[in-house]
Amino acid sequence: MDSLHLNNQLCFPIYALSRQMTALYRPHLDKMGLTYPQYLVMLALWEHETVSVKKLGNLLWLDSGTLTPLLKRMEENELLSRSRSKTDERVVNISLSDKGKTLRESAKDLPDLLKQQLENDGVQLEQLRAQLQQLLAVTTAQCKL
Repeated sequence: MDSLHLNNQLCFPIYALSRQMTALYRPHLDKMGLTYPQYLVMLALWEHETVSVKKLGNLLWLDSGTLTPLLKRMEENELLSRSRSKTDERVVNISLSDKGKTLRESAKDLPDLLKQQLENDGVQLEQLRAQLQQLLAVTTAQCKL
């Protein structure tokens, strides 16, 4: 086995699958007026309702330089609001707007729609998700060394 063949690389199917998964989400998210990164922000906010920019960045694996323009556009679209913490002005909190809360109803069936598109009952997908999260934890530890 030649370790430098494209199809022998672990990174390549992960990269290609990420692009394909985003493409599967696109038509559904277009109907909601969201991009995939915006959808990820909404998922975090539907779970936490209010979160600091720093915590949101940690949840989504995004730096503030990427996150800030994304959040600004979402605020312009009235999906969320940004406000400085009353106890520490350096902290910016992100909160769901009423429109953002309402959008959750439109998104609730999306995970099941994707499972159908992938022709999968979910067990295999759950195992894959768990394996990828474990690999992500290992690579994160390695990157911090």
